Amino acid sequence: MPATTLTDRALIRLSGEDVRGFLQGLVTNDVTGTLPVWAALLTPQGKCLFDFLVWADGDDLLIDCERAAAGDLAKRLTLYRLRRKISIEREAELCVHWCPPAEAGARPQDALDTPASEENATIGDGALPLLGNSMFDPRLPALGHRWLAPASSAAADDAWRAHRLSLGVTEGVAELGNGETLWLECNAAELNGVSFTKGCYVGQENTARMNWRSTVNRRMAVVPLADADARRQRIAYPALGLSVEHRRVEDMAGQGWRDWMGERG
Repeated sequence: MPATTLTDRALIRLSGEDVRGFLQGLVTNDVTGTLPVWAALLTPQGKCLFDFLVWADGDDLLIDCERAAAGDLAKRLTLYRLRRKISIEREAELCVHWCPPAEAGARPQDALDTPASEENATIGDGALPLLGNSMFDPRLPALGHRWLAPASSAAADDAWRAHRLSLGVTEGVAELGNGETLWLECNAAELNGVSFTKGCYVGQENTARMNWRSTVNRRMAVVPLADADARRQRIAYPALGLSVEHRRVEDMAGQGWRDWMGERG
C-alpha cells in the first residue's frame, strides 16, 4: 500500500453540547454547513495563531491540526469553553491521511462539497481505496485527497510537504507564524479559509475591514531558494530548494504568485 499517513498531524475531538455553535463563534470559517473546511483561530487583531481543517464525525467535530501545536490549540479552546458542557480531547484512534490527486489543476472553489463518489471509489491506479469521508482538500483540489482513518505503517509527510509547497500553499506555525501574519495575508480568501457571511468570530473586525477595502498588501509566498530574501523569509527547505516568505505583493512579480491567487491588484 502507498504511504498515506501524515504523522505530523493530530486530531482534537470536540464533543458535547452544541460543539458547532461553540466553534462557529471562534474560527474564521463556517462550521455549521458542509465539512471539512480550512479555518483558523486568530488574535483579536486578525493574525493567525493556529490553522487547521475541521471535520464532522456525527455530532462531534474533529480538528485536523499540526501535531506540534495540538496541545496549545486544545488549551486555547479550553479557555474559550468556560462552563459549556464540551469535551476537548486528543483523538487517539484516528489519523490524517493524504494522497496526491488523480488529476490536478482545478480551482479552489471546485473543492467545496466534493466527496468521493461511489463511482470513483479508488484513486489513481485503483490501489488505494477511499473511505466514506474522503474529500478533496477544501483549500485547493490540486492538493489531493484527504481522509481520516487508523494509522498505516508508512508516513507521507515528506511527500505531502513537497507537493503542497510546489503549489505555493503554506500552513502551520513555522510558515505562517504564531500571531505574526494577518489571516488574509495567508491567502485565506483564495484558499477557502474564511467566510465573509457568517457571524462574529475572534479577529473578524480587522479581517472584514481588509476584505472590504481590498488592502491585502502582503502575502505568504513560496519562491525558489536561489531567489530568497532573508528579510522576508519564514523558513527555508534546502532539500526542496524552496523558501517560504512574507512578501509585499509588488515584490512577487514572477516569484511566488500562483494562478489560484487570481489577478494582482
